[in-house]
Amino acid sequence: FTLNDLVSYSGKHNLANGEDNRDGANDNNSWNCGAEGPTDDPAILALRGRLMRNAIALLMVCQGVPMILMGDEMAHTKLGNNNTYCQDNELSWIDWRRVRENANLWRFFRCCIAFRKAHPILRRRYHLHERDMIDSGYPDISWHGPREGKPDWSPHSRTLAFMLCGLHGLLLPGRTADDYIYVAMNM
Repeated sequence: FTLNDLVSYSGKHNLANGEDNRDGANDNNSWNCGAEGPTDDPAILALRGRLMRNAIALLMVCQGVPMILMGDEMAHTKLGNNNTYCQDNELSWIDWRRVRENANLWRFFRCCIAFRKAHPILRRRYHLHERDMIDSGYPDISWHGPREGKPDWSPHSRTLAFMLCGLHGLLLPGRTADDYIYVAMNM
């Protein structure tokens, strides 16, 4: 699914592929926010926008190379089709007018990328160890839940937070201390 389809469809819509909707994955972990596909409902559109921004922000503070699908930055949709291998048409083409139509999402994406680029601790080349390797008083990463230092890793938990210790930037190429970054998620 595209990012937009992830928050707009609860299931795949692959009938146009000519395989009776049997192709493509059935486990998209998606939610339509109360309306399957396009809608004019302002509350649903606001929720979908917020969910897309949450996903973008979370992706940009994760370690490793951010993996996005071309067009996510402008809310591209494939109308719920998650297997467009045979669609050389408007369903799979990028409509660059969506940049103007979704200018706020485009700007948000750019700001998140700029934030990531400004903080070397978000672009490590080594794994986090949950240890203090430089005697800073803090581990390189610490995990939290509703209570500091006590994450709830159970499947029913809806909160998680982590803090990246900026002083551990001294271990990165360039050896520059960075800001401490605290990320809290309420899902």
